[in-house]
Formats: sequence, C-alpha cells, structure tokens
Amino acid sequence: MKFIGLLAVIPFIGFLGGLPFVNKVNPYILGMPFFLFWIVMWVVITSGIMAIIFKLDPKNRRGI
Repeated sequence: MKFIGLLAVIPFIGFLGGLPFVNKVNPYILGMPFFLFWIVMWVVITSGIMAIIFKLDPKNRRGI
C-alpha cells in the first residue's frame, strides 16, 4: 500500500517541484515553449501513473 502512495506523489513532485527549474521559454519542443511542454508531459505521465495505481489497488479486484 505504501508503494501506491509513493506512486501518487510522483506527479505532484513532477508538476510543482520541477517548475522552478524548467521556467524557460526556449527551447521549443513540439512547437510549445519548454514550460508548457513540461506541463503537458506531466499530464500524460500522471494518466499513466493513475492507470498503474488503479491496477495495483487491491480494492479494485473483483470478488472482494
């Protein structure tokens, strides 16, 4: 259960912990400023992490 909690903290650290370090306009990645790309990247990563948490959570098993 602690592993699931640690997975849930990763997006929080990625979003807020990384922002002071990536607060730059240049370079452009996929036509977006780096700051915007960072946020979009973490939205996608968060979706993947939440899917993993859903699969690992024992409360989501059938028959329980």
